[in-house]
Amino acid sequence: MARKYFGTDGIRGLANGEKLTPELALKVGMAAGAKFVRGDHRNRVVIGKDTRRSGYMIESALTAGFTAVGMDVYLLGPMPTPAVAMLTRSLRADLGVMISASHNPFDDNGIKLFRPDGYKLSDEVEGEIERLIDSDMSARLAHGREIGRAHRDEEARTRYIEYAKRTLPRHIDLAGLRVVLDCANGAAYKVAPVALWELGAEVFTIGDKPDGFNINDKVGSTAPEAVVAKVREVRADIGIALDGDADRVIIVDEKGEVIDGDQFMAVIAQSWMEREMLVGGGIVATIMSNLGLERYLGSLGLTLERTQVGDRYVLEAMRAKGFNVGGEQSGHIILSDFTTTGDGLVAALQLMAVLKQQGRPVSEICARFEKVPQLLRSVKFKSGKPLENTHVIQAIADGQAQLGNGGRLVVRASGTEPVIRVMGEADDASLVSIVVAQIEAAIRDVA
Repeated sequence: MARKYFGTDGIRGLANGEKLTPELALKVGMAAGAKFVRGDHRNRVVIGKDTRRSGYMIESALTAGFTAVGMDVYLLGPMPTPAVAMLTRSLRADLGVMISASHNPFDDNGIKLFRPDGYKLSDEVEGEIERLIDSDMSARLAHGREIGRAHRDEEARTRYIEYAKRTLPRHIDLAGLRVVLDCANGAAYKVAPVALWELGAEVFTIGDKPDGFNINDKVGSTAPEAVVAKVREVRADIGIALDGDADRVIIVDEKGEVIDGDQFMAVIAQSWMEREMLVGGGIVATIMSNLGLERYLGSLGLTLERTQVGDRYVLEAMRAKGFNVGGEQSGHIILSDFTTTGDGLVAALQLMAVLKQQGRPVSEICARFEKVPQLLRSVKFKSGKPLENTHVIQAIADGQAQLGNGGRLVVRASGTEPVIRVMGEADDASLVSIVVAQIEAAIRDVA
């Protein structure tokens, strides 16, 4: 079903652009608030945000919308997306909201909504909210004493820090570890350094001075060069790079080499299997995860359940099929024993627990399998639907035929930006390069 406002991860777009305006944020607050007002108690919503300048504008508009339909608003300030999900549950809120465009540039922003149990909304519920946005809401407005009020929650940060720390096994601390932490000038810049320091680590923090415009700017999980350089400079044991809203993480080993989400998930899967914590007999990942991960898990007697791209789809499969570990190659790691969404800090703590238990360097711990040659390209387009063009369709079919049964080809439109992702994978790296280049060229011809 085509949707007008919501994409694969909430509402996202250029702040004050065609899609994401204060007017829309006001209507989202009214519509989502009306949908989740329930019972005769004082209904409440928690709102967190990352560090984008436009977050103030959207936060104020959402607050007006929620209070207009009788919801009390608890403003959390800069806070990771997983913290908002956790606090929605912890504070018994009726709804949670995160204002963020994740890894996008500063001039974008977005609105993510969470149910009372901390899970993201279903497509059906988002569809209902869309219909309310475009309807006459005057009959839903609160009056007099029923109008909501807004509060600043000064304790929320401490709640999340303590929660994250408790996910580390009790007999383990981080004493003796030299850790470089890149907060991407984003939502975790206050909570993540404190959590690691209180657990005993020696912390070297970068990307911790947001100015409203520098979120994800040459720092964070999408620009690992910064954390790589710092790890080498201070001779750290591990580097941790979060993204703008801290729901994903990239690890850097002591040599300055980047470890992606696939190797990360392999470590957690084997560790949890050995500790008899792994549920479901395997893990969930997306169609983008490397074939090497699938082969490695198979050698352990574990399965890999694949989904379409998007952490929400990973989580849906985890819940439906009884898995407790899942994630994406890009660094969204979901550990459902602890969280209802990806949590970069909590995932990093689980890896550091293995590091402390085994007493070996990250470069050894995170070298679980040999990657099958994989190439990913992003092709920008201005308008239209390039994947429906017959020229592109034929190029994709020809490419899959060239790779044969031993290779994989995934071509898809991004759910968050106007690009086509082209991924090829096979044991023959030169063949993969040729196939991906052919499809890229076909898309550019029509885009």
